[in-house]
Parts: sequence; C-alpha cells; structure tokens
Amino acid sequence: MSPTQKALFLDKKFGNFVLEDTEIYKPGPGEILIKIHATSLNPVDWKIQKLGVLEKYPAILGTDIAGEVEELGEGVSEFKVGDRVFIQGTYDNRGSSFQQYTTAVASSVARIPPNWTYDQVAALPVVLSCAYIGLYNKNPYGLGIDPPISEATEGKYADTPIVVLGGSTSVGQMVIQLAQLSGFSPIFTTASPKHTVFLKSLGATHILDRSLSSSDMRAEIKKICNDKPIHFVYDTVSSEDTQRTALDILDSGGQMVAVNPLKLTPSEDKKAFMVLGILRAPHNVELTETLYHDKISGWLERGLIKPNNVEILPNGLSGIPDGLARMQADQVSGTKLIAHPQET
Repeated sequence: MSPTQKALFLDKKFGNFVLEDTEIYKPGPGEILIKIHATSLNPVDWKIQKLGVLEKYPAILGTDIAGEVEELGEGVSEFKVGDRVFIQGTYDNRGSSFQQYTTAVASSVARIPPNWTYDQVAALPVVLSCAYIGLYNKNPYGLGIDPPISEATEGKYADTPIVVLGGSTSVGQMVIQLAQLSGFSPIFTTASPKHTVFLKSLGATHILDRSLSSSDMRAEIKKICNDKPIHFVYDTVSSEDTQRTALDILDSGGQMVAVNPLKLTPSEDKKAFMVLGILRAPHNVELTETLYHDKISGWLERGLIKPNNVEILPNGLSGIPDGLARMQADQVSGTKLIAHPQET
C-alpha cells in the first residue's frame, strides 16, 4: 500500500476543489481503515462549498462510503481484511469519502451482501440514515415510530396511514420502503404522475399529484382512508409550501418531520421536527449502530430495500466537481452519481 493517497480537497471557505496527495490514516482503537471503491454525491456537498459552513479547511467532503476493509484497529474482531463494507462517513477528513481511504468506527459499519455491488450500496448511507432517523428516533429527533428490528415490530403499523411528501426524492424512496417494512398502509406519496409505477414498486399504495393544493390533497387522502386520522407525515422536500401542506394534512395529535429547517410553527395540537441524519450524532448512535451493524445487510439480502439508479462518473475523484455542478444546476433527477476513488 502506498504511504499516501489521492484526496479531493475543498481548499478554503467558498473555495475550489483541488486533487492532492495526503496521508493514509491509521485506524484507532475500535476503528477500521476502508479502501473506498465507490462513493456517491449528495446535494449537501455542493451546498457546503457554496455556503462555507465548515470550520476547518482544507476539507475533504463526501459521506457515502462503500469499500473493503484494509486494516483493523485495536480491539476490532468482527471484521477481517478484505470484508466488503459500507457506512455513512463524517465531515472530518479522517472519515469522509472523497478520497481513496478512510476510517470508520467498526460498531457502525455494515457488511455488503453478495447480491449488492459497491456502486449500489454507495448510494444508500446518507439517504438511509436520514430516512431511518426521521422515522424511528424519538421526539424531538424523529417521529418516534418503533423501528422494525424484531418480529414484534416488523409490520407493527398495519392499517396505519402515513404520508411521504416527495416520494421520488432519494430520501423519499427510502422512507417509502421503510414504511412498508413497518407495515404502514395506506402509504401515500406525492410525485409527478410519471413516477407512479416506480413508486408503487417500492411500496407506495397511492400516488398523489404533487401539484394538488393541500386542501385537495387532504380531501383525497381522507376519502381513501375513510376519515382515519393522519398522524405521520415525512416531508422529504421541506420547502415552505410542502411544510404547510404537511401541517394541513395532519390531524390533531399528529406530527411531521422535515429534512430542512422548519419554516412554519405548527398549531399547539400538532408537532413538527427537523431530522439530523448524521449517523454518529450522540442522539442517533444507539439507533444507527443497530441499523448498520445488525440489520441493514439482512434487509438488503432479502430484497426489502431496492437499489437506486446510479450513474458512474468518469476519472474517479477528478469527476466529482463536474458532478456537483450538475446537481447544483438541477440536471440530475432520479439517479445517484457515483465516483470510483481508486480510478483517480
């Protein structure tokens, strides 16, 4: 193994991406070193560049990691060198993904099942963490639904309706699949009509045209539900308009979760939260360690979670800046952009 690696650095606040050599990290106690074979791009990556929100530069971005175990830190016994793994990374140079090697806490790492490729699992971590935390963490970090991690809780919410605003987004697709695993029915989602067949294949039972007014949407939902109360809405778009729609759809005692900061204040009989989809955030660790270390590989192998459509970018890490520019220009839809750091 070379003593150095290639990494894509954001050189300064509001700066440019620069490809440079840097150290290969030594895994600490309880950590593993991962040779990254695939990483995906997320909107937050270009937003960090444009908004300058990080404290330390030069910074390595990217938090979707799929690769193989290269080295074990002290005390790690459940993995061996060569194991195929994936994890959501961190915004710290030792744990991010726009580089050839990264470190990760072993207790939060998932194994890649034989029927999934590096590219397929690289599209999962950020959206999986966001969807899972928003659904299953306790208030005020999520909706407080019991996670489907046992026979007692898998399918527990049969005959309970849920509404997912923005079903065709990457997070929306994951929320729909997790909601199906939890047994929710009916599962409503909003999208353009062209996405109907695809979203039904993921588990959505009713696709509502996203152009409907909130009053028309609520009326349609109530008609289908026979006036059964709506107590759960996940807003994966989280504009001011969709947050207003979410609150309008909810019945008294209901709650909604949004992926962006809240722009509206709910009435006293409704609750609203913003999800912080960070795997190693203190209030998420117990929940996400169980998900990644113990459950997600089995769900993938059983086909309970389906892979996203992916597009492979050319030139390894060097292709990432152009990919982020396309995302910022809203030129990517229904597809996760994937880079192969080892091909740099």
